[in-house]
Amino acid sequence: MALIVILVFLGVFGVIAVVAIASGSSAERNAKMALARLDTALASTGAKAEMSELIVDVRKSELMSTIPWLDRWLTKLELAPRMRRLLYQADLKWTVGGLMLMCGGAFIVPAYLIWLRTHALLFALVVGLALSTLPFLVVVQKRSRRMGQFEQGLPEALDLVVSALRVGHSLNAAMGLVSRECPDPVGAEFRVTFDEMNYGLDLKSAMDNLVTRVPLQDLKIVATAILIQRESGGNLAEVLEKSSTVIRERFRLKRQINTHTAQGRLTGWILTLLPVVLAGLLYTVNPTMMSLLWKTEIGVKLLWIAGTLIVIGGFIIRKIVKMDV
Repeated sequence: MALIVILVFLGVFGVIAVVAIASGSSAERNAKMALARLDTALASTGAKAEMSELIVDVRKSELMSTIPWLDRWLTKLELAPRMRRLLYQADLKWTVGGLMLMCGGAFIVPAYLIWLRTHALLFALVVGLALSTLPFLVVVQKRSRRMGQFEQGLPEALDLVVSALRVGHSLNAAMGLVSRECPDPVGAEFRVTFDEMNYGLDLKSAMDNLVTRVPLQDLKIVATAILIQRESGGNLAEVLEKSSTVIRERFRLKRQINTHTAQGRLTGWILTLLPVVLAGLLYTVNPTMMSLLWKTEIGVKLLWIAGTLIVIGGFIIRKIVKMDV
C-alpha cells in the first residue's frame, strides 16, 4: 500500500510536469531564437572558429537545482522562474529543486505514517497533500515579512533621495546613497538598481526590474512618478516628497485597518484550527471512538463534509477581514 501512495504522488507530479512543459514550449522556442541571434551578433560564420574562445557568456545564469539533470529540466519549465523569483523575494538560498523535493518529502512521509496507523488510504493522501504545502507556505510567509520590511523602510529611503537631490546630487548618486545608508531589504534592492544603472541599463528598465523584484503598490507609485518626471520634467524632489507622504498615509491607514480587523482574523484562525486540534486530542484520549470517522462509510462522509465546510468558512472570514488600501 505504501507503493500505491508513492505512485499516486508520482502520477500527480507527472501530470503537473507535463502541463508545465507544454506551457513552457513556446517560451523555450523564443529563448532558442534569441540565443541564435546573440550568437550571430557575437561571431560571424566565417570567423566563428577563431572567435569561439573570445566570446564571453554575459547572460545571467540562475541555478534551479544542484542536481544537473533536475536543473536542466526545471530551466525548461515556465513555472520554475516564478518559483525562483518567489525564493528571491523571500531572501532564501533554496533552489527550486530543493523546494520541490521538500514538498515531496512533506507529502510522502506523513501520508505513509498515517496510512500505517489508520490504514485509511484516502485520508492519508488528503493529509499528505495538505502537509506538502508547508514548505511553500514558509516561503510565502518569509516573502510577506520581507515585503513588509521594505514597505516600512521605503518612506525613509525616499526622504534620503529627496535630501540628496536638493543638495545637487543626481538621481543615480541618490540611489547609491540609499543603497549605502539604508538597511536591508531597502538598501539591497536599491543597490541592485544602482549597479544596473552604472552598468548602462536605462532608467525605465532599471525601475521595471526593481518593481518586478519588489511588487509593492507603494514602489509602483514611486517608479511611475520618477518615469513621468523624466519624460515631462519638473521638480523630482517635490514629486518624491509628495509620494513619501502618500505612502506614509497609506501605511497608517493599513495599520488602522489591521487593528480593527484583528478580532475577526483571530476568530477565523480559532474556528479553522479548533476542529483539527480537538480531533487530535480526542484521538489521543480514545483512539477507538475517533477511528470510526475513517473506518466507517458515514464517518468518511462526515469528514469530507466537515473539511469542506471548514475550508469554505475560512475563505469567507478571510474575504470579510481583508481590505485593500
